[in-house]
Amino acid sequence: MERRRNCKMKRAFIIHGWDFNPEMHWYPWLRKELEKKGFEVIVPEMPNTSEPEIDEWVSHLRKVVGKLDSETYFIGHSIGCQTIMRYLAGEDYEGKIGNVVFVAGWFNLDNLEGEEVEEIAKPWLETSIDFKKVKRKLSGITVFLSSNDPYNCLEENKKMFKDKLGAKVIVLEDKGHFTMDEGVINIPEILRLI
Repeated sequence: MERRRNCKMKRAFIIHGWDFNPEMHWYPWLRKELEKKGFEVIVPEMPNTSEPEIDEWVSHLRKVVGKLDSETYFIGHSIGCQTIMRYLAGEDYEGKIGNVVFVAGWFNLDNLEGEEVEEIAKPWLETSIDFKKVKRKLSGITVFLSSNDPYNCLEENKKMFKDKLGAKVIVLEDKGHFTMDEGVINIPEILRLI
């Protein structure tokens, strides 16, 4: 018991996507699986999820995470990936964090549903990210993209993740945007990386 108290607990933060919540898609499954591996898993409800704003989401994540360390892991979905990158770029922490996994991450988007959605996405697409600051904190990053993501400029996003962050990019067949609407309620590949 004494030994356990002195060990730092591994913490995994699962950051959901735009217009999603912590009980959707594959998040509950991943939470249970990581808890079985001894992680403390936090799936925060992000603010104003139907109209996400960079500052609001990044400052919320900062509050939820507290202090970064080598036992801090992140899993992001869609705009959650953007949030994690922007959060890491703004933190003073000089060490390396645990592994990072992005699912349906993006820098560019296609096929947005109308002007209102385009306006919400615009700051996320146009506000730069300091990739050098993000990369310095990464001990490893893997990005899962889908061959048929309706929003994803696949080749462009794949190239940017590799070039900017040195990410390992894995393209899975026919997973759409990795949502339960597309039948994605688990992503076993994540467990091998965390």
